Order: sequence, then structure tokens, then C-alpha cells
Amino acid sequence: MAQILAIDYGKVRTGLAVTDDMQIIASGLTTVATTTLLDFLKDYTTKENVELFLVGEPKQMNNEASESEALIAPFISRLRTFFPQIPIKRVDERFTSKMAMQTMIDSGLKKKQRQNKALVDEISATIILQSYLYNK
Repeated sequence: MAQILAIDYGKVRTGLAVTDDMQIIASGLTTVATTTLLDFLKDYTTKENVELFLVGEPKQMNNEASESEALIAPFISRLRTFFPQIPIKRVDERFTSKMAMQTMIDSGLKKKQRQNKALVDEISATIILQSYLYNK
């Protein structure tokens, strides 16, 4: 088996999470500037065996795509171009930011630490990945 890499794509920053090679445990990987995301993924996939990309799918409460989908769709096209051998699946990411904030509160992080948006993005990617593993 190989890793699954989850992507919580954002306009400025993108949170990343990965599984272990047995695809049992989801762990936060990092947060990268979105402008350097493809370069990061190229480097990462040369070092690690990634068999699937999960990309968060932002939806509104009525199940329609949110405004940020207009940014994600072109990214997915580029991702397919650069990594044609790695399939891409979409995962509903509604409420992941709120869940990430609650996770930070529950884990005892101070208010200053909870304001770290990069950490929120990384935790959100981990939640996306965990939900996929739970439902697969």
C-alpha cells in the first residue's frame, strides 16, 4: 500500500495531511503557500509513495458548490496534468475549519496558538483525510 495525501486548498495557504503506508492513521503533514503547492507535491511524491490525492470539496448548506470551488477546479486540472498516474477524489469539507478550531480548543491550545491559520488548515486537511478513511 501507499500513502493517501489530503489537500485543504486555500487561496493563500494549503493544508496537507497524509496517511501511513497502511492507510490506518491520518496525520497532519504541513501547510504550504498555495503558490508553491505543486512544487512541494512534486518534491514530496519523489520521496514518498502516494497512491491517491484527496481534495476538499467546499459546499454550501444546500449542497451547491461554494465560491472557493472556482479556485479549486483549475488547481485540480493542474494536479491531473502534473500527476496523471495518481487518482484524485473529492471529499466534502463542510465544517472542517470549525471542527479544526474545536479540536484546537479541546487539545488545550492557548488563544494565541489557535489564531495560527496555518495550523487550522493542516488540522482541516487531517479531518478531511480522517473522514475519508472512516467512510471508505
